[in-house]
Amino acid sequence: MIKNTLSYARELDKQDPLKQFRSEFHFPQHQGSNCIYLCGNSLGLQPKGVGPALQRELEQWQTFGVEGHFKGELPWMYYHKFLQEQSAHIVGAKTEEVVVMNTLTTNLHLLMVSFYRPTKERYKIIMEAGAFPSDQYAMESQVKFHGFHPDDAIIEISPRAGEEVLRTEDIIKTILENKDSLALVMFAGVNYYTGQFFDLSAITQAGHEAGAKIGFDLAHAAGNLPLQLHDWGVDFAVWCSYKYLNSGPGGPSGLFIHERHGENPDLPRFAGWWGHHEEERFQMKKGFIPMKGAAGWQLSNAQIFAMAPHKASLDLFVKAGMERLRKKSTLLTNYLIQLIDEINENSFRFNIITPREEKDRGAQLSILTGKEGPALFEYLTENGVIADWREPNVIRVAPVPMYNSFEDVYKFARLLENYSE
Repeated sequence: MIKNTLSYARELDKQDPLKQFRSEFHFPQHQGSNCIYLCGNSLGLQPKGVGPALQRELEQWQTFGVEGHFKGELPWMYYHKFLQEQSAHIVGAKTEEVVVMNTLTTNLHLLMVSFYRPTKERYKIIMEAGAFPSDQYAMESQVKFHGFHPDDAIIEISPRAGEEVLRTEDIIKTILENKDSLALVMFAGVNYYTGQFFDLSAITQAGHEAGAKIGFDLAHAAGNLPLQLHDWGVDFAVWCSYKYLNSGPGGPSGLFIHERHGENPDLPRFAGWWGHHEEERFQMKKGFIPMKGAAGWQLSNAQIFAMAPHKASLDLFVKAGMERLRKKSTLLTNYLIQLIDEINENSFRFNIITPREEKDRGAQLSILTGKEGPALFEYLTENGVIADWREPNVIRVAPVPMYNSFEDVYKFARLLENYSE
């Protein structure tokens, strides 16, 4: 039985084994106090370690100049290696299967060069309807680039009539029905609008049985849910770092390439000198020899002032551990769901369209609103809540386990309860 009191929420916070991580972040202020920040699904808070991390690299530049590539605590020449182990921990990969570089959509296009190899017979892409626009645009432009028409080449899977989220059996059925013409299955890990976490293992298995390559956009999954990309056999994946990974606006992207592809130097790719065999890179010779693993897809040297904040955040994730973060995340979202259910007992006002099954969601809950949605969102903002509005009528809130508290969740629910049109 949920106890609908502030004292109960504070008692839960006292028992939280991860409570110390909240003090590692800067919170925006509202009337002299921390705001209720529930927007980590859009932009994570700034870790307090970011400032010192950037200052360290500024001092590296100041002290060594160009020699900073080879000297100092974290030589720039090898900077991507300082992010690999932590990134592998977050997505369930081997160290050599991940690398941090560029931004998400750039990486998605680069990996489509390698993994979307359409033929006259096999050219279709399956994705979820209502995918984030950048994925929609990327798929549309890729099929056009190869001479196909999006209306024919892209198959979008929609929820059944009257339902808000997809059923796994419908995804599998669509994959198998198109197995003779299917080149790629390209799904989000978590749908940005509904917050649904897809069964990535089942999708991967079905896609491979159909003879297709499997890729995932993990922008809303990386740092949110435990992932096992290597064990699931996923071909490739990309993610950003500025949402749950708290690495700052426009933060760098990570990518995963399964070792069976990373060990294949003949796989087509767009090459750059930073992906060239490290020991021969500065010989400046013709003839691209890719590094083994995901690092062989690098184009340019590391963006140090973007990667330093990313490292500061990644190090926190290793300390906290994805399994412990997931456990707290489940408790936080369950608590919020039950508080909203109590509000709805008297009069149904707030419709959560995110799946209620724990395995089908992460930190995000999407609340479907009616015509009062914009006014409700403005009311929440005026009362110190930073959440997220998505057209046409959803308020997204994400109690992030790294820095949100049960008290945050309780206070947000009380604001919902006290709202009147």
